[in-house]
Amino acid sequence: MAKQAKTAITPTREENYPLWYQQVVKAADMAENSDVRGCMVIKPWGYSIWENIQRTLDDKFKETGHVNAYFPLFIPKSFFEKEAEHVEGFAKECAVVTHTRLEDNGKGGLKPAGRLTEELIVRPTSETIIGASFAKWVNSYRDLPLLINQWANVVRWELRTRLFLRTTEFLWQEGHTVHATEKEAVDETMLILKLYADFARDYLAMPVIEGEKTESERFPGAESTFTFEAMMQDRKALQAGTSHFLGQKFAKASEIKFQNKDGREEFAWTTSWGVTTRLIGAIIMAHSDDNGLILPPRIAPKHVVIVPIYRNDEEKEKVLGFVSKLQEKIKTLRFDDKKIGVHVDNRDLRGGEKLWEWIKKGVPIRLEIGPRDVDGNSVFMGRRDLEPRDKKNVNVDEFTQNLISTLNEIQNNIYQKALNFQQQNIVKIDNKNDFYNFFTPKNKNNPEIHGGFARSHWCGNAKCEEQIKDDLKVTIRCIPLDAEQESGKCIYCDEESDKRVIFAKSY
Repeated sequence: MAKQAKTAITPTREENYPLWYQQVVKAADMAENSDVRGCMVIKPWGYSIWENIQRTLDDKFKETGHVNAYFPLFIPKSFFEKEAEHVEGFAKECAVVTHTRLEDNGKGGLKPAGRLTEELIVRPTSETIIGASFAKWVNSYRDLPLLINQWANVVRWELRTRLFLRTTEFLWQEGHTVHATEKEAVDETMLILKLYADFARDYLAMPVIEGEKTESERFPGAESTFTFEAMMQDRKALQAGTSHFLGQKFAKASEIKFQNKDGREEFAWTTSWGVTTRLIGAIIMAHSDDNGLILPPRIAPKHVVIVPIYRNDEEKEKVLGFVSKLQEKIKTLRFDDKKIGVHVDNRDLRGGEKLWEWIKKGVPIRLEIGPRDVDGNSVFMGRRDLEPRDKKNVNVDEFTQNLISTLNEIQNNIYQKALNFQQQNIVKIDNKNDFYNFFTPKNKNNPEIHGGFARSHWCGNAKCEEQIKDDLKVTIRCIPLDAEQESGKCIYCDEESDKRVIFAKSY
């Protein structure tokens, strides 16, 4: 007789973390692999999470003076060739269009026809094509700052793909700005980094570490790259987003110049920054459990799901009348300055089957309402931040009066749990042997799970960084912005160091 699973998701995180992740995505009906290699179909539940991320960030960008525009999907190859570091950094990931049409091959199939005089790159990022427009738009210091954002898709030819985390095509926003001075561009870079990090903490309930990337990890062509790194439940790091100070390199490559107040011509200073649908993968891996997805209320497509329970037409009429009034009451309430999303699941399925579906989808609050609940003017409430069996009977008026505070409590609980996990798995290490042992998996059957984040000294030499990467597949995730000056010895070569950095395995 087959052993019955104790959890809704199998395998569990401890048994097989990569497969657990795939099963959570599948069970929540968020996305599926496309017939196009490496691409994904984002299904309505997954896309609605992205829409909430998009709306919230879009509002925040506009509050800080940015406006939206749209630029071409195709970039002439010659544009990439203007900035050597940039083209080198993205060359292996580029998809290239070489022909304009298809024609009959005489064998019942099709063949490419008109060869392009210049190949077109399907955008992996848009600095070069946007730079061409900025060169036309910027003439005087009066045109600055220029603060533009784009919501778009990009293509990077990935070899190993995973839904939401690394796909050939993905959705993102990319900000591109132009400034008159270096200071203004640096300030913009840091403004956006803080905006991203605050969004991750406040909306995604995800604690992050803000810091600067080392030279080897910088965006190709950037003067400096800043990141916010999150810890997933396998204790790997995920780069959740980046903000780049581009200096004048791209301005010079694209001829973005302006006349200053003294009438002299200068090259502008530029930035770029972005986050992607990878944030959905971050939510899954930071919060979900062995029963499925867990969504922070501030980003959830629905906050409350009501499952009516009845056995006959008489009970149906009684229960649905009660549920309808409750649904309308909930709709009048606002959480996080938005209407509360409430859904009544009246499908012709067993109550338990429907409830488990919503548990796996991560809805913050689920209500079961049957004839006895109607008689008692109550609801049977379960919360996704608690165990599935941890449910209680609540007076309906008490429920509606406390709904906003309950959602806030769930949001805070999810964040605090993730923060506790992060803090428990960040370790200061000063001994090389201890460092190597820390990143050696203890469970040979599940090598994905290892020590966590190491706060260790690094001398600044790229050779030490590269050797650690070769030995352990561990990289410097960032030099934390809050890193204190502290004398120490490099974890690899024992040379002098003045601050600790974050080492981790990563996605």
